[in-house]
Amino acid sequence: MKLVIGNKNYSSWSLRPWLALRVAGIAFEEQRIPLDEPDSKARMLAVSPAGRVPVLIDGSTVIWDSLAICEYAAERFPSSGLWPSDPLLRAKARSISAEMHSGYSGLRNAMPMNCRGRHPGKGQTPAALADIARIVELWSDALAASGGPFLFGSFTIADAFHAPVVSRFVTHAVPLPALCQRYVDTVQALPAMVEWNAAGAIESEWVAADEPYADPPAAA
Repeated sequence: MKLVIGNKNYSSWSLRPWLALRVAGIAFEEQRIPLDEPDSKARMLAVSPAGRVPVLIDGSTVIWDSLAICEYAAERFPSSGLWPSDPLLRAKARSISAEMHSGYSGLRNAMPMNCRGRHPGKGQTPAALADIARIVELWSDALAASGGPFLFGSFTIADAFHAPVVSRFVTHAVPLPALCQRYVDTVQALPAMVEWNAAGAIESEWVAADEPYADPPAAA
């Protein structure tokens, strides 16, 4: 299988399936297409009719949505544990993942994912703070019910979908209750997450829309 992703520094959508596959031990080839380059759209259209990343290519099968990719992996590799085995918990994990997939626009807009950036206190708009309050509620309930260290005890797609939120909270130094901060620390300490963050930190590309709180690099 091949997973086509965007910049590791910026692409929260790419992080989700990449992390899910990596933590589950599912082998894949990685292809990176930097975002916001003159040829980015053409390169994406060459691998997906949607012209966006991430894209999973498995033989003649092409899947171009982060949640669909994770669902496909969970079905193709049923022993991976990407969803909870209990049907009721699985339904809740799907709900949590879908809420992340379609919501939290206030947080996304005000606090873009940026692995190499550190902008404490920035982006605290009313909409972002409302999203943060909802995420704290969701995490607190799930962690209290499961006992941690992940939302449903062991790592699942729900954690992969919240990994970009973890990254945003680190970049913007969002204050959290102790239970939620432990969850952030747990996700950040995953070897796959450490690998992703290290790669993102040394990327040289600059996407202005994802850098609202930093000055562009000086011209060489």
